[in-house]
Amino acid sequence: MLRAWLITLILGFYLSAAPPNTMRLDYYHTGNANSEIFSLDQIVLEPLPWPGNPDMPIDGLNMGKYRFKLLDKDGKVVFSRGFCSIYGEWELTAEASERHRTFSESLRFPCPDAQATVVLEKRGEANVFVEIWRLEIDPKDIYVQTAKPASPGALITLEKNGEPPHKVDLLILGDGYTPDERGKFEKDARKMMEALFSKEPFKSRRTDFNVWGLCPASQESGVSRPSTGRHRRSPLGCSYDAFGSERYVLTYENKAFRDIASFAPYDFVQILVNEKTYGGGGIYGLYSTISADNEFAPYIFVHEFGHHFTGLADEYYTSDVAYQSSSDRPEPWEPNVAANPLEPKWGAMLTPDVPLPTPWKKTEFEAMNGAYQARRSEIRAKNLPESDMEALFRKSVLEETALLGEDAYSGAVGAFEGANYEATGYYRSQTDCIMFARNPVPFCAACREALGKMIDLYVSASK
Repeated sequence: MLRAWLITLILGFYLSAAPPNTMRLDYYHTGNANSEIFSLDQIVLEPLPWPGNPDMPIDGLNMGKYRFKLLDKDGKVVFSRGFCSIYGEWELTAEASERHRTFSESLRFPCPDAQATVVLEKRGEANVFVEIWRLEIDPKDIYVQTAKPASPGALITLEKNGEPPHKVDLLILGDGYTPDERGKFEKDARKMMEALFSKEPFKSRRTDFNVWGLCPASQESGVSRPSTGRHRRSPLGCSYDAFGSERYVLTYENKAFRDIASFAPYDFVQILVNEKTYGGGGIYGLYSTISADNEFAPYIFVHEFGHHFTGLADEYYTSDVAYQSSSDRPEPWEPNVAANPLEPKWGAMLTPDVPLPTPWKKTEFEAMNGAYQARRSEIRAKNLPESDMEALFRKSVLEETALLGEDAYSGAVGAFEGANYEATGYYRSQTDCIMFARNPVPFCAACREALGKMIDLYVSASK
């Protein structure tokens, strides 16, 4: 009896132990297509405790273009995470071959008790991580920023299924919403949340998530869209036309974004921009964005969350992108695309007797999609109403769904050529997927498996 009581007491102590504070390292990432350097900006102690899973401090998924490790005074790795960055995308653009740029970036981790070392790594040859920067940090340093930033407003609990350290904490931020539009933001956020939880594996694992909302007040409704001459100073600084792509929405205001987000417990962030024009973006481990009022916003939300949450690659290859193409076809680190069709990453899920590579109506699809892309460019060039673009998307969804659904291997898991922005040399696991087209289909088999593994990284088995 006494022993059982002691075990209960000890267990209760550990389960109720307060989580550590959240530390953030802000730094500058400068360079071009051929070189890069890093420099310290500031070290911040955020206002809320660390929300991460205490049972899984080490990231063993081997994801991301970059990875950072936190080493204790003895050199032991006590925390790690893979991630991607805006710089990591920008260095593949034509601009990076012509000039240098500087981007603000951040690393967040549980605050160490004593001096520690942050080691930043980047994938080199054969996708192996190589150290590119290290920094000694001291949590007791007098220059650690402990001042609380200005509050963005009340935290909205959209859905809570447990305490933050034991759940995936998703924060939905609003940008370009005026004080009078706060109610609209909450309605938009709930609509997007339901769209996410309508898809597997999120549907089956909904109780593994908490969803929070923050909506800092904007002086003007909407965000910047430079290609049309419109500029806004919205709280998060979101803008269309990132890297010259009219539909790509990003914010380069990293510290403003981080200070606002610090008022919520979060592992992942989706930003809703108060706009109708089709657009969005997603970067693994950073954030994702969507235009909240577009007819296809629920699809964009789920698609971009796939990028941000699990580093899923785009499986489409017919749309214009800002990145420069290469004749090389190295094996990508992303879990849902492969360069070797005979031994794809998802080999354990292959449908028996499906040929590799797997034939599909590729020629017909490219002809159909080429006409659609030409009309899409015409709509933007003439600055036609967004309703014209939405009508085009509706038509393409019907035609593509019919074409891809009648293929001999529709629904089978194989290796279908055309993925990762390339028509040849890269393969996806199924003919259709949320990461391939706007069609009302599930995530493909490779995506679902990867998404499930990421959820496991953030959900404590003890809760």
